Amino acid sequence: MTDRFVRQADLVPRDRLHDLTVTVVGVGAVGRQVALQLASVGVPRIQLIDFDTVDETNITTQGYGQQDLLQPKVEACRATMANIDPDLDVVTLRDRYRPTHSVGEVLFCCVDSITAREAIWRGAGSTARFWCDGRMLGEVIRILAVDGANARDRYPGTLFSPSEAEPGRCTARSTIYTAHIAAGLMLHQFTRWLRELPTDFDLSLNLLASELAVA
Repeated sequence: MTDRFVRQADLVPRDRLHDLTVTVVGVGAVGRQVALQLASVGVPRIQLIDFDTVDETNITTQGYGQQDLLQPKVEACRATMANIDPDLDVVTLRDRYRPTHSVGEVLFCCVDSITAREAIWRGAGSTARFWCDGRMLGEVIRILAVDGANARDRYPGTLFSPSEAEPGRCTARSTIYTAHIAAGLMLHQFTRWLRELPTDFDLSLNLLASELAVA
């Protein structure tokens, strides 16, 4: 049988994946794409946390199918991931993130409010070996990657108060193509970490203006 991962072996070191459990908090527009890409690169154990169910707008903006309507997002997402890799170990938790939840060494934060991000960071930020936060509003993407002490000290400064945020939830203006790009940028930071390459702490991409900034 052909090794399904052979074409990405130089970019995604599978030996670094074996002992990892990866948690995705929020499987909406960005989080669902992150989960599917994690399944495709060969992460063996993935935990999905989300309290929400699929509605009609999620079909066009988040990639869910008509058959997923009214289903818990975590279960609909797991079913799609099983089509990618039937041997994948996927644990689902239909709930909001709570500090009492056990999470993996790698955490992708894909929620749609600063308040939720702050709560997840307080509960799991200090223990995550790699943390990636994806933010999206319309055609503007911001990716924050934390994998060391310096970035860990800087990240809380990005958790500004809700009054300072641009009005509207991150998913209020959303397109599937922006979500795919955001997820790809997050997986790129993850694979850089796997290869022990420097990650970009703060990356912003404005699709409309064709502007990319890295800090």
